[in-house]
Amino acid sequence: MPERNVRRLLALSTLTAALLTGCGIRSTEVPTDFGPAPSRVHCSLSEPNVSTQAARGLPVQVFLLCGSQLVAVERTVRVPEGTADSERRVLVAQGLLDELEATPSPDEKEAGYSTDVRGAMSVSSPRADDPDEALRLSTPPNDLTSYALAQIVCTFSDSTAAEGDGSVILGGPDNESLRRYECTDEVRTRPGSNEPPSTEVTNG
Repeated sequence: MPERNVRRLLALSTLTAALLTGCGIRSTEVPTDFGPAPSRVHCSLSEPNVSTQAARGLPVQVFLLCGSQLVAVERTVRVPEGTADSERRVLVAQGLLDELEATPSPDEKEAGYSTDVRGAMSVSSPRADDPDEALRLSTPPNDLTSYALAQIVCTFSDSTAAEGDGSVILGGPDNESLRRYECTDEVRTRPGSNEPPSTEVTNG
């Protein structure tokens, strides 16, 4: 190769190296893979359309599991107009239970939501000697997991199915004693470690 061409190549190499150094770019770089961007923030859902929900039924909230905690999500239940208050409580409670048992939507699953309430349970009215606000489940509360019991207690106690004091009276299908369960902050934040506190209720 002629000497003149060699000098040109050396000059071009020196200029290229200077430009790369001046721009802060190294001549050899290792590719970096940061992975795919997160598709959704954990336990974060878009705001529901309240007017659309109201058209489908009575707006309610149910507590699902997310991040080992109880998190409220929006739902609706249908109650026929003119329903007596005593029947209305049971219908609302059954609707809430059905929503707890339902599989979370794809968006909710993607955000990390799940439910531990299973088994197609039903709710019945209080018996003749039960307090008026009592609700009886087809599955004894003692047979439920701590997560499922926490979901049901916190969902019921925060609805018109209960008296609105943060508690609900539950019993099973048999003659076992009724108990008043409370939804506390500890139950909401650690449902697996803290079962809803309860006290025995004397039948009337």
